[in-house]
Amino acid sequence: MTDTQLDPENAKLHILAKAQRARNGAAEGAAVRDETGRTYVATTVELPALKLSALQTAVAMAVVGGATVLEAAVLVSEEKKFRQEDLDVVADLKGSGTAPRLFLADPKR
Repeated sequence: MTDTQLDPENAKLHILAKAQRARNGAAEGAAVRDETGRTYVATTVELPALKLSALQTAVAMAVVGGATVLEAAVLVSEEKKFRQEDLDVVADLKGSGTAPRLFLADPKR
């Protein structure tokens, strides 16, 4: 996936996730947008007592910020598909409407 394949709002999520991943030197970067348009950006958390994927961390940050529904999420990872636990955490914030749009991006693009 490249920014030209996304609408401007989702391209912004891609850019933020990719930049945060690079800034932290993390395995993954993620960005989510909630129902009010607020954006949350995170990377993988790798502590001895706590391990979270970047998408799990971004969703947790959104929930702490008051989000109840996600519109979209971008994960920048070398993985070729979403992990089930990431899909599950995003599904928790789908609301009564349609499920959030999910995008998986290769870090090299």
